[in-house]
Amino acid sequence: MDSGSAVHAALRAVPRTGFLPADVRSRAGEDRPLPIGEGQTSSQPRTVVAMLRLLDVHSGHRVLDVGAGSGWTTALLAHLVGPTGSVLGVELSPALAQWGAANVAARGRPWARLREATPGVLGAPDEAPFDRVLVSAEAEALPQALVEQLADEGVLVVPVAGVMRRVVRHASGEVTATTHGDYRFVPLR
Repeated sequence: MDSGSAVHAALRAVPRTGFLPADVRSRAGEDRPLPIGEGQTSSQPRTVVAMLRLLDVHSGHRVLDVGAGSGWTTALLAHLVGPTGSVLGVELSPALAQWGAANVAARGRPWARLREATPGVLGAPDEAPFDRVLVSAEAEALPQALVEQLADEGVLVVPVAGVMRRVVRHASGEVTATTHGDYRFVPLR
């Protein structure tokens, strides 16, 4: 199954509805960001699809989900990596992290978890390296701390100054980046 087919299968298996507050669940099918509280949003499905395709997640990968919010992307990633992989979602807002962790746990995939991010620490360097890193918040510049958490041939997908970037850390130590369109997200903090 190619990554596009796998991503669409994940979206069917993990509906957005269960990761939205009750008052906006009826709008889950809208292709737009929806509020999830704490000034954060659930990204529009078209954007999530684009990011997951760029990430090119495979079974068995170790994945970090930065800005995990409600846990939807963490659960989608869990579907993609399967039980031989692992997904760690981190979220800076304590309230969202607690709610997101409960949402992920309810999916019954013990290889995925979501926890509160450590203030002042970007990502999860204590659990690195990761094969893939997804960032659902906009950085002002390429976050080197996350590049450093990539395994050899690891991929980071992150919006930087309004442009989606796909960054690869090669085994040689070289880092290459490509751009993939204009996007707006809440700020990475």
